[in-house]
Amino acid sequence: MLRVDIRDLQRGPVRTVGELPPDDSTFEGLGLDLAGPVQVTGQLQATGDGEYLWRGQIHATIRGECRRCLTEVLDDVDVVVDAAMFSTDPEAADEPDFYFLPERAGSVDVGAVVREELALAVPVHLLQCREDCAGLCPKCGADLNAGPCACRTPAEPV
Repeated sequence: MLRVDIRDLQRGPVRTVGELPPDDSTFEGLGLDLAGPVQVTGQLQATGDGEYLWRGQIHATIRGECRRCLTEVLDDVDVVVDAAMFSTDPEAADEPDFYFLPERAGSVDVGAVVREELALAVPVHLLQCREDCAGLCPKCGADLNAGPCACRTPAEPV
């Protein structure tokens, strides 16, 4: 449950737990290759009139290519969100970590926080498949992890 009814927040903090499938519209346009559902846990609470604080954790596994040998790599991404504020105050919309809510909002959806935090946490390029990845031969393109290539001169790993 990543969307919380504001009336529930009047009784106290509400735990937020949910999974978003990799093809969820929340992630459209980010260019992420998610290898499974994105797991979200946290707590949302009212902090004042029209203001709400969410703290939580996000876990995802992304798929990419090793920068050295181009084999498929899976990488876990874990994000801790210390403070994301939702506010009905239009002036707060310019502040970092603030998410604007319409004055008559009936619920708070932490999906926007999940989208933004995940997009910021995913590395632009995955590193390597393993620490000692030899990469590809710069001359013939052979995968040097499988053994020496057919080139006559030894090539340095990329």
